[in-house]
Amino acid sequence: MPEKTERKRKVIVLLGVVALIAVGFYALSSRNADQLTYRIGLVSQGDIVVNVSATGTLNPVTTVQVGSQVSGTIARLYADYNDVVKQGELLAQLDPTFLQASVNEQRANVSRTSAEVREAERNFSRISELFEKTLVSPAEMDAATTSLESARASLQQAEASLERAEVNLRYATIRSPIDGVVISRDVDVGQTVAASLQAPTLFTIARDLRKMQVEATVDEADIGNVREGHPVTFRVDAHTEDIFRGVVSQVRLGPTLNQNVVTYTVIIAVENPELKLMPGMTATVTIEVNKRADVLRVPIQAVRFRPSEELGNPEERPGDRLTRGNAEMEKKSEPRVGHSKIWVLRDGTPSPVSVVLGLQDFQFAELVQSDLAEGDEVIVGAEGGQTKISQAPQNPFQPQMPTGRRRGGI
Repeated sequence: MPEKTERKRKVIVLLGVVALIAVGFYALSSRNADQLTYRIGLVSQGDIVVNVSATGTLNPVTTVQVGSQVSGTIARLYADYNDVVKQGELLAQLDPTFLQASVNEQRANVSRTSAEVREAERNFSRISELFEKTLVSPAEMDAATTSLESARASLQQAEASLERAEVNLRYATIRSPIDGVVISRDVDVGQTVAASLQAPTLFTIARDLRKMQVEATVDEADIGNVREGHPVTFRVDAHTEDIFRGVVSQVRLGPTLNQNVVTYTVIIAVENPELKLMPGMTATVTIEVNKRADVLRVPIQAVRFRPSEELGNPEERPGDRLTRGNAEMEKKSEPRVGHSKIWVLRDGTPSPVSVVLGLQDFQFAELVQSDLAEGDEVIVGAEGGQTKISQAPQNPFQPQMPTGRRRGGI
């Protein structure tokens, strides 16, 4: 019986100790939950760069499609893919059989009409002599004159037909119109090409692959910031470790509408000395539209940060405190150029500092006017506690601050 009583007493003591530990842990957790932890960033000196992102396609600066102006069968090919050709160099030959027959026929027509002209001239000479002796009527003289003029016109027509047939025969020999590289061949030997409606394409020749261009598609919301001469960097999937550079050479005014989205084409001139870039590659383009070098800057989260009215900052001037509605509006809006407020910690309480903002990118905002200096600490966010902190959503491209009050930048 005494053993049971002793065992019961030990159980009661153990349960009491467990209960005390649980109550202490709960109290400590509640106190820590009520405490605010501010994330701190630093005012720094550096560059601010504003970029516009787009995608585009690489193409040669000049591309010529070589076609055939006459119909016929491909008898021989003298160029193939990737061949370097010179202007006037032979590319292909059509079967000239029917074209040569047409030339021969027109030459015969010229010979016949030449004979008719000579006969009309002799007849005109005889009639003229008789007309001077008043042996023929004026009507006969007029008829002889008309016959001579008609024969001469027929000769001119026959000569023009012969010239056209000879030109068609020359067109059966396809030559390169420019110096360049054959990037496409669309025919084979024995294939028949028909040029009745439009000239069929036989070859595609790029003038010089050492000079390329990117045809980038820029959204209408960003096109207003893009100007000729802006520097550009881009990547291609074929060379993921390389960064290629170019410059905006043209902003085309013609819009493109695709699924109710308006875009504009921006031409970017690119040097390609190593021939790494090939026609048709997709480029991920970054256009540098604005830049400030070596300026005083603050993390962009510090500009977006707004404490709610429950903080009750005693150092606020009238009008500095934000109502809950204003805080929500600030959370949804992006920071704008002009007057704003940056929050700093003074005696553990957030206090606003008036600033004038300049250029902004995804990471920093320029401080045009402020009482802050390089190395000063600013609040970029807060977490914990029962008080809600109004803050704009984090930029997905901005690294996250660690929890707690720490020195250092974002």
